[in-house]
Amino acid sequence: MTPSKQEILHMAAECFMEQGFHATSIDDVARRLGATKGRVYHHYPSKIELFFDVHRAGMELLFSAVEPASKLEGDGITILTAMLHAHAMAVLEHHTFESVVAQGVQMHRFGATTPTQRTILDELINSRDQFEAMFKKAAMAARKDGTLANVDISVAVKTLLGGIQWSLIWYRPEADTGPRSRRVLADQMVKTLVDGVKARAEGATRSARGAKAKA
Repeated sequence: MTPSKQEILHMAAECFMEQGFHATSIDDVARRLGATKGRVYHHYPSKIELFFDVHRAGMELLFSAVEPASKLEGDGITILTAMLHAHAMAVLEHHTFESVVAQGVQMHRFGATTPTQRTILDELINSRDQFEAMFKKAAMAARKDGTLANVDISVAVKTLLGGIQWSLIWYRPEADTGPRSRRVLADQMVKTLVDGVKARAEGATRSARGAKAKA
């Protein structure tokens, strides 16, 4: 049976995550599918075009997860927290695709590509920049309403997103026990990150200063 384009993307994402772009071949993807490489070439004329489509699918998954959270009602830090939680869940649930997105960022910085490939990669990275801009907008709103500390927005957002992206290195899907465990993990990740940039109540700040003075 001819594998669907979606099946090819899923298997390719697994191969790229496990072996990296350069070490992965169309043959590897075909073997994972239990098909001939001709079945893959029917949809994708080259490995890099397949890689780009996996990257594109990974970004679409992130946007579809975070955009609804960005439209919730509440103060700034509540919305930012909801967006970060949606992002974390998307990374945990679509680990293979998001690993390819991370590889694409590295390829954009250091990879040798043709001018045509570079144009496509620029478009994909621009999508990543738009994703980051959503969080910057939410962070600016949170700082404006006083629920976010007076931090550098760009640095704060890059740090928050980077903290979630780092889970691509240490998260082990094989140890996952299901959706609930992913939600708990996402809660813990986001709380740790947001607590570092959340505005402190004035009373708590005075208490901390008083305790420091007594010490």
